[in-house]
Amino acid sequence: MDQKSIKNIPIRILKLANVALITAMWAVVWYLYYKDYAVVKYYFKGDLLVIFIFAILYFMCSRSYNSFHIATVSISEIIYSQFLGIVVSDAIIFMFTWLVSLYFPNLVPMTFCFLMQMCISVLWSLIAHKWYFATHKPVSSAVIYEYRMGLEKLVDEYGMSKRFDVKATYPVSDILSDLHKLDEYKTIFLSGINSHERNMIIKYCVEADIDVYVIPRIGDMIMASALNVHMFHLPMMHVRRYEPVPEYVILKRVFDIVISLFLLVVFSPFMLITAIAVKSDGGPALYKQKRLTQNGKEFYILKFRSMRVDAEKDGVARLSTGDKDDRITKVGRIIRAIRFDELPQIFNIIKGDMSIVGPRPERPEISAEYEKDMPEFRLRLQAKAGLTGYAQVYGKYNTSPYDKLLMDLMYIAKPSIIEDLKICLFTVKILFEKESTEGVSEGQTTASENNSDEGM
Repeated sequence: MDQKSIKNIPIRILKLANVALITAMWAVVWYLYYKDYAVVKYYFKGDLLVIFIFAILYFMCSRSYNSFHIATVSISEIIYSQFLGIVVSDAIIFMFTWLVSLYFPNLVPMTFCFLMQMCISVLWSLIAHKWYFATHKPVSSAVIYEYRMGLEKLVDEYGMSKRFDVKATYPVSDILSDLHKLDEYKTIFLSGINSHERNMIIKYCVEADIDVYVIPRIGDMIMASALNVHMFHLPMMHVRRYEPVPEYVILKRVFDIVISLFLLVVFSPFMLITAIAVKSDGGPALYKQKRLTQNGKEFYILKFRSMRVDAEKDGVARLSTGDKDDRITKVGRIIRAIRFDELPQIFNIIKGDMSIVGPRPERPEISAEYEKDMPEFRLRLQAKAGLTGYAQVYGKYNTSPYDKLLMDLMYIAKPSIIEDLKICLFTVKILFEKESTEGVSEGQTTASENNSDEGM
């Protein structure tokens, strides 16, 4: 076992301790109360199975929400992520308890369990965070750039200075003239570097045991979907257009319909209230807007109106500037904050124009603007547009078109229902994060000016 693996053992023990403590609270409530509700009495093995199921549920949910990323997220985000993991796990296990019970189980023990779990979570997060940064000093780091500058500023902006001590930034030409300059660093960030130069640096870093973080290029994302094949007694990579297997396409469509109908039933009362509230200013409750979906097909997306009726009376398509946008109505600000303006898209999904998960549908006019400088932007239209997607949960409303394309291509490269489920779970996490709805800067009509240093 190498030195890094040995160093990671305490972290793994700490994570297992979190799962064990949260699960222990459910075990106490199950043994003392809920097991007696079951129609068929559980014995020792059955009790252990129920507790094990909860542990797996909590571990999977928390991992999906990045609850254990002590080194890369703040204490508040760890607690928030674990809160979501606990809520989802408790809700599922409570429904299971209801299914095996003759009557609806009492909510009081479950509420007590949840409150104790949250106390454990807060205490664990504080201890884990303090311990980690007391025992892991910031690693000596450097940023190497070519097209994209300013990555070192993001380290401070996102609170990562506790993890990475960025001591220098270099243009790639300076490093290629003497790769031994990298020897004094433990971590290197590569930003917007061409593949040939980047590969030289990566090979050197791997040999020198230097960690490397790379901002990928569009070509990298396309290659991520390549199939490994052997022809002519040579290893080759087969690259082709997005072509998911039929089983995935069928399963995804069934998933879309089932989830959409479920959401429609659950949110129909809220949709009715929202429609009445939006219509109170005299305008229509819904509005239609032309968008693009798979293979550039145009369709009309449905939304609850959150702006004035004459929001685009000049005929210019533009993105929202967020809270500063005076076109947004009072009701609109509320429904945009809680994402209720998106609910009518359930009908687009049932109709088949959209999917639950996929690249967000862009307006033809805005897409055309992006494609003037970046023709590759149309590559995101390989897959059907989605209500949520990779770029939505990991990016922001005003994420640059180039970065949005990279994230959409990451999703398209490896289509799977598991990834779709993970994105759905993560969507719940970002619903109440204000930065995910930040608008473009005032005076802009698109997000392309937010990052002018993208490299192709």
